[in-house]
Formats: sequence, C-alpha cells, structure tokens
Amino acid sequence: MYVTPEQIVANGKAGVEVMLALANSQFAVYEKFAALNFNATKTAFEDGMNHTRALLNAKDVQEVVNLNVAAAQPSLDRAIAYSRSVYELATQQQAEATRLLESQAGEYNKTVVGFLDKFAKNAPAGSDVAVAAVKSALAAANSAYDSFTKVAKQATEIAEANMAAAVTAVGKKKAA
Repeated sequence: MYVTPEQIVANGKAGVEVMLALANSQFAVYEKFAALNFNATKTAFEDGMNHTRALLNAKDVQEVVNLNVAAAQPSLDRAIAYSRSVYELATQQQAEATRLLESQAGEYNKTVVGFLDKFAKNAPAGSDVAVAAVKSALAAANSAYDSFTKVAKQATEIAEANMAAAVTAVGKKKAA
C-alpha cells in the first residue's frame, strides 16, 4: 500500500536519466546547428568577397549584370540546402525527443497503475470508487496524449511533404 523510499529513488533516477538523455540529444543537435551556421556564414562571406572582387574587375555594366545573374542561382541553391539541413536537424531532434518522452510516459503510466493496484488491494471499503475515478482519469489523459501525438505526427508528415514538394519545385525551375 505504501510507496517505499527505494521506489521513490528509483523513479527519481529514471526521470533524471531521461532528462539527461534529452539534454545530451539537444546539445548534439545544437552542436550540429552551430557547425551548420558557421559553415554557411563562412561560405557566404567567401562568396561575397569573391563576388566583390569580380565586380571590381568588371569592365562594363553588362559584365556586372552577368556576374550578378551568375551569382544568384548558386546563392539560392545554398539557401535551399541550408534550410533543408536546418529542417532535417529539427525533424531528427523532434523524433528523438518524442521517442524519449513517449517511453517515459509509458513507464510513468505503468508505475501509477501499479501504485493504484497496490492501493486498491489494501484500501478501506468504499474507496474503490475513488480508485476507479483515478484510473478513468488516467485513461482519459492517455487517450488525449495519444490523440495529440497522432496530430503532431500528421503535422510533421505534412511539413515533410511540403518541404519535399518545395525542393522538387525549385529543382524543376532550376532545370528549366
């Protein structure tokens, strides 16, 4: 009927482990994102300097126009590649966080149900209504969480489809 200190410590440790795993996952993504931003900034700076040098060496207005037109497409391609990389990092992190939190929620639900069952076995007469109400509330919360998770997954799939369609459309324009 009672929760032992060992059970409390075990649950606390499990929660801390999940939070540490989530934090490590976040830091790994931040590191990748920082490297992506550094490389994009470095490339943009180098391209800008090269473009400026080329413009300074231009002989006439037509050459300046041609240089600007020639620089536009590679810049657009790099911007699309950058946004795709950012999107992929965000998607990977969201999937990892969802996996960790879903596993933690499952463990939490098992623990709560186990505690309720222990309590129900040793509870005074008449408390079965309260235990049933708590179990019903827990089931409703799980159902709501499942619905939310399904909606979030659908939204992610739609976003992925839109990103793929945008990349395809840009690729077709580029080819044309």
